[in-house]
Amino acid sequence: MTQWRKKEKDAPYEEVEIKARLAEELPKWYYEDGWIRRKYKTSGWKSTLMVINTVGHLAEAAFHHPDLAASYAFVIVKLVNHAAKGVTDKDFELARKIEEVICWQPGTDPDSALEGTPDDPRFKYLKYG
Repeated sequence: MTQWRKKEKDAPYEEVEIKARLAEELPKWYYEDGWIRRKYKTSGWKSTLMVINTVGHLAEAAFHHPDLAASYAFVIVKLVNHAAKGVTDKDFELARKIEEVICWQPGTDPDSALEGTPDDPRFKYLKYG
């Protein structure tokens, strides 16, 4: 794994750096129009709201707030540091935390006491992957 240079927390990265870092650390995220973005596909409106609330909690705890776009079965998270006018370490850190929490699947860990969401359409939550 590349050791990314430590920048001041509000120093923006260049586009080539952003794309390289996303490819290495957050492969399901992409760079577009000055933002790093991720689309989370959900199983429906209830799941969409759960994703929005989870992202909202993490963003508020971090005091770094994304833009969100939502529809019945997806949420798009967009991150940029408005004050810095670019993508910074803050964006990468929050993206990693969002990815970690939203994509957590306890049922895939054989050592976990938590069984995870059943593979049954009545209980589907996210479309992982």
